[in-house]
Amino acid sequence: MPDADIGVVGLAVMGQSLALNMNDHGFRVAVFNRTTAKVDAFLAGPAAGTRIVGHHALPHLVATLARPRRILMMVRAGSAVDDLIGEITPLLDAGDCLIDGGNSHFRDTERRTRALAARGIHYVGAGISGGEDGARHGPSIMPGGDPLAWPLIRELFQGIAARVDGVPCCDWIGEGGAGHYVKMVHNGIEYGDMQLIAEAYLLLRAGLGLTVDEVQAVFADWDKGVLSSYLIEITAQILAVRDDDGAPLIDKVLDRADQKGTGSWTAIEALELGVPAPLIGEAVFARSLSAMKDERIRASTCLPAGPLTFGIEPQRFIERIHDALYAAKICSYAQGFLLLREAANNYGWQLDLGGIALMWRGGCIIRSRFLDDIKAAYDETPEPESLLQQEFFRDELARTLPRWRKTVAMAVGLGLPVPALTSALAFYDGYRRADLSANLIQAQRDHFGAHTYERTDRPRGEAFHTDWGRGRQGGDLG
Repeated sequence: MPDADIGVVGLAVMGQSLALNMNDHGFRVAVFNRTTAKVDAFLAGPAAGTRIVGHHALPHLVATLARPRRILMMVRAGSAVDDLIGEITPLLDAGDCLIDGGNSHFRDTERRTRALAARGIHYVGAGISGGEDGARHGPSIMPGGDPLAWPLIRELFQGIAARVDGVPCCDWIGEGGAGHYVKMVHNGIEYGDMQLIAEAYLLLRAGLGLTVDEVQAVFADWDKGVLSSYLIEITAQILAVRDDDGAPLIDKVLDRADQKGTGSWTAIEALELGVPAPLIGEAVFARSLSAMKDERIRASTCLPAGPLTFGIEPQRFIERIHDALYAAKICSYAQGFLLLREAANNYGWQLDLGGIALMWRGGCIIRSRFLDDIKAAYDETPEPESLLQQEFFRDELARTLPRWRKTVAMAVGLGLPVPALTSALAFYDGYRRADLSANLIQAQRDHFGAHTYERTDRPRGEAFHTDWGRGRQGGDLG
């Protein structure tokens, strides 16, 4: 007798946590995993005493689901998703709903949505953020795909999502790959946030010479103010942990950061759409550089650093770093929302950018206090050119800019790499200037490739070419 509200396929950490979350909220859950021993271990362990039912075969799981069937796939992104779709689709009927809750590339989700729609099956690509704890107790969920699926999953997804001020951190994002695209940008911003925090940590430790305990106290204090966020909070928690010998555990963690690809996807997408998101790109490259650990160790013995002196009273240094981190964080989010705006225009999505800010306030990794300020900015001006031009952020940048500049200057003087803080400042300075040096670049392009250029004294859109080597002006080529 079909009686389960939803099936979950894939019982890694996220799949298990989501299944338990759904059970806690009164939904009847059936689970399956290709390695059937995981099903048995889950039922005997974390799911013991719940109403969750396990199955050792996909057909058995599908047979227990109430119609229209809803199945959440929690498997590794890539070919594994396509393989599972190929295996499970023959078991489904028109009107059923298949959901991918992993970090799939949005173009794969677009393709899958179209293919399954042709068979009458509603496909959803749902970005889910919050890690194990978020999935267990309330994640941020960003569903997109076939809009006919939303009425089928809305109650369930909004029921298990995190809530802030009574509002669920889940709403329909848009068609096709929109949900996974927004999750991708979320992860790109996450990369930037983590790199900025790591650079602040470097300045406090290597630049100011603070102990781990002293830096921990700084981050704990910062979490009480405008920098309050999940990542600042867990940074303070990490720095408080001691190893068995009593030494700070952070000092025994290898200085090498891995990555799974969503940050680089965001940087690549920004390049393809022509959106300036240098901070996210620098965060990705910083992880790539960190991976060259052995080579960096060898380089440290032969490459000079130059003079490493920069005298300043410690508390002033800490205040400068605080403001630099805050200002750069504003630019990081501004770059992310610029990319979302351009993606909406390019792919025909109706993205509610203010609503997305609301969804990121709880459950997700980048949740922070000033997401409320971003939502307020979009309420004030529904389609702003950039968050940087909105009054609140404009005023905050003006207030923090002097210390931001001094922090970057100090880092350069100390020989400490802060690529995210620096690129964010370069982005800000480039964005605020009416005139850059691109006229010279365009003239060079016209010189060697006859790519033409526009003139400041003629209407936009008119193309001109000059024989620069002979100093001869060409005419309008438009």
